[in-house]
Amino acid sequence: MNTFLSYLSIVVLLTLILLPTLVGFARERRIDRELREAERRGESAPPETAGAAQPVTATRRPYVRSWARI
Repeated sequence: MNTFLSYLSIVVLLTLILLPTLVGFARERRIDRELREAERRGESAPPETAGAAQPVTATRRPYVRSWARI
């Protein structure tokens, strides 16, 4: 019984260590698949019209001194 609990504890620890890695790997594969599908759809889609909305460009804000700095 003691040997079984030892093996079980090793398996649990290994699972706790590997689970985040496996979840991240699955997420990366899903993102890659979605990007490939979007790229494929983008090639077959008609070109956008000239009246489409333009992206908003961000402007830099001037540096404001912090009250903590003297």
